[in-house]
Amino acid sequence: MSEQVIVGTIGRAHGLRGQVTVRPQTDSVEQRFAAGATVRTSDRTLTVTGHSWLNGVLLVAFDGVGDRTSAEALRGLELWAEGIAEPTEPDEYADLVLIGMDVVDPDGAALGTLTAVQHNPAQDLLVVRTPDGDRMVPFVEALVPEVDLLNRRIVVIPIPGLLTEVDDAD
Repeated sequence: MSEQVIVGTIGRAHGLRGQVTVRPQTDSVEQRFAAGATVRTSDRTLTVTGHSWLNGVLLVAFDGVGDRTSAEALRGLELWAEGIAEPTEPDEYADLVLIGMDVVDPDGAALGTLTAVQHNPAQDLLVVRTPDGDRMVPFVEALVPEVDLLNRRIVVIPIPGLLTEVDDAD
């Protein structure tokens, strides 16, 4: 059996027919939540019957979850699936490989920890947890010149305002 990876977390019920919101934690939403796909929770396997998007929120329906009460019982559960192959393109990384890496400046000073990768049409964003809260960094070479898989660190150019508050010198 291959490695199990987290692909999402169930949120609240949506509507009366058993749909739930899911916070995806995968860059393969269309594959992971396609009709017929299976995901595991801590105690059972769920089969996806369909998914859709509503105002940027992923809605998923599962076989055997046909009403709001059943859907609410799933709230907060992590969804797991078998791992998929690592990306093969240069400078392309699986989210799960990156999450948890230290984020440092070019001199190696700690800036935070990578907690998520958001995939957007224009570019991906790295979500970095800093002492001041979560910050988003565009995942582009000009700002992220190095991803060091061996040492589990991501180098980010610390432009003022990107990972820290900008001081107003008025």
